[in-house]
Amino acid sequence: MADITAAQVKALREKTGSGFMDCKKALVACDGDIDKAIEFLRKKGLADAGKRMGRTASEGVVHAYIHGGGRIGVLVEVNCETDFVARTDDFQTLVKDIAMHIAASNPAYVRREDVPEAVLAKEREIYAAQARETGKPEKVIERIVSGRIEKYHKENCLLEQPFVKDTDKSVLDYVKETIAKTGENISVRRFVRYQLGEGLARRSDDFAAEVAAQAGLET
Repeated sequence: MADITAAQVKALREKTGSGFMDCKKALVACDGDIDKAIEFLRKKGLADAGKRMGRTASEGVVHAYIHGGGRIGVLVEVNCETDFVARTDDFQTLVKDIAMHIAASNPAYVRREDVPEAVLAKEREIYAAQARETGKPEKVIERIVSGRIEKYHKENCLLEQPFVKDTDKSVLDYVKETIAKTGENISVRRFVRYQLGEGLARRSDDFAAEVAAQAGLET
């Protein structure tokens, strides 16, 4: 078994943002091979990400994103557990990507738990009335309403929206990937989005495409 030095542990921490003991254990398990240790930590992190999401995260950053010469602006607060991770490239990239995603996709809430029950009740009422207009029986209407509410969450809740840079995964999936890389809980706490002249009105699909295009993305 290779002797692990403090310099090796430091180098691995700088690359991954993982804790001291996690880095040391990874290096020991991989006989001091940093590349294998990085892969080891990523695999372990993905398995542990769900557990970490329950831990307190009180560090982090508030990031500002301005689009189109001041036509749209986003402020987002993303938290992690330590100031060390808050300064890592992985965390900073995540925060910037989330701010850009908010600008392009205009979510109304961070997570489904944030949606007021009064809003959901109104949506259910509308969906049920639409289904009854087509002559659907009540049991079928219940399933239709349930499906439409699920779709509402995915369209309006930031963490459930398809991530604008990779629509095969959600924003939450991206957050979990970064949790796995950093070894710390990461939480999107809150955001505010302003659009010039339109208040909180949802922007058109054409504007969403423009934001994505200027960010170098495909729509």
